[in-house]
Amino acid sequence: MDFGKYQSCIEACHICAAYCDRCAASCLQEDDVQKMAECIRLDMQCAQICRLAASFMAQGSEFAGDLCRVCADICQKCGDECAKHDANHCQECAKACKRCAEECRAMA
Repeated sequence: MDFGKYQSCIEACHICAAYCDRCAASCLQEDDVQKMAECIRLDMQCAQICRLAASFMAQGSEFAGDLCRVCADICQKCGDECAKHDANHCQECAKACKRCAEECRAMA
């Protein structure tokens, strides 16, 4: 298995998952948590799919490409939602999500 071809995508997935975890936790500390509900929901889903995609790539799974296509879609949606909010944690998360979406699309 050529692990090197997956390396940058795996790294982007791990980074994105960490930013999503941080964003969700930070959103829970916002004054109007209800306003952040969609951001939190997508952060949690994005972090999960990113970790799963990274794992499938690390294993050299035949399904890695399919999973990365789904991951790219979820990352894009999460990044779009985070970009709507002014908080730094949301803006940083949006950047990580968009980078991960690009990496996953290229890998898939």
